[in-house]
Amino acid sequence: MSIIQKIPGPLLVFFGACSLSFGGLIVKSFDGATLWQILFWRSLFFILVVTIFLLISYKKNIFKAFYNSGIPGLFGGIILSSGFCGYVFAMYNTTVANTNFIIQTQTIFLAIFGYFFLREKISRMTLTSIILAISGIILMVGSDLAPGQMSGNLAAFIMPISFAILILIIRKYPSVDMVPLQLYAGIVAMVIGYLIAGKVNISTHDIFLGFLAGFFQLGFGFILITIGARTTPSAMVGIIMLTEAVLGPLWAWLFINENSSFMVLIGGSIVIFAVLLQFYTSIMSEKKTILKE
Repeated sequence: MSIIQKIPGPLLVFFGACSLSFGGLIVKSFDGATLWQILFWRSLFFILVVTIFLLISYKKNIFKAFYNSGIPGLFGGIILSSGFCGYVFAMYNTTVANTNFIIQTQTIFLAIFGYFFLREKISRMTLTSIILAISGIILMVGSDLAPGQMSGNLAAFIMPISFAILILIIRKYPSVDMVPLQLYAGIVAMVIGYLIAGKVNISTHDIFLGFLAGFFQLGFGFILITIGARTTPSAMVGIIMLTEAVLGPLWAWLFINENSSFMVLIGGSIVIFAVLLQFYTSIMSEKKTILKE
């Protein structure tokens, strides 16, 4: 664990984003398992890796960590679990590119929610980025009007919305530790997967993929990002996280020959540009605040 702590924060965030980028490829590679069975096994192995991390990090104080997170931690975990469910559903029902591009709108949702719940002002640049992101999404979704893909596109929005709400909780309660939240999220998602799936018996091949998805792709991804974000400016974290949006469709194209339409790529590019514009606005705002102080 001390070795990880010595690695620069931005590099940890990058490794975490790279790990998360394999999510679509893994979900698309399951052979026979339903999306709810995938959610169950993915969540089960995610719980395992987060538990190991908590035991190593907190040792005898592990229960105190959960107690300190309190109601905000429990609520945040439930919100994050909805994002886990939406992610698997989206990857199962639409393209990897669509899902990854839509996930990047989390920064836009954060600006909107911040305006309504934290009374944070929306600048002209932020408003411009919101309009651009909406335009890009319309292009992406409009090119996939088939009922199945449309439901996947809509489900993909659950992830950025849940993440934005989670960040709002962290801002409201800065003492809340993110890692216990992740364990709550994994448990709730696993229970949902079990209840809806009915039976969780799947092939050894699919269980192995569930292990890769939960333990390495999701588990390592979130833990590395959580640790790296502690010493990395929030705007830089968001920019580095765009790596997931770029690599995710690339892995799907290279290994399972999933091609995205030209309109999806154009729409996704507009979304990423809108997110970068929002990051630029955030950085400039932070600089002005520092200069005033």
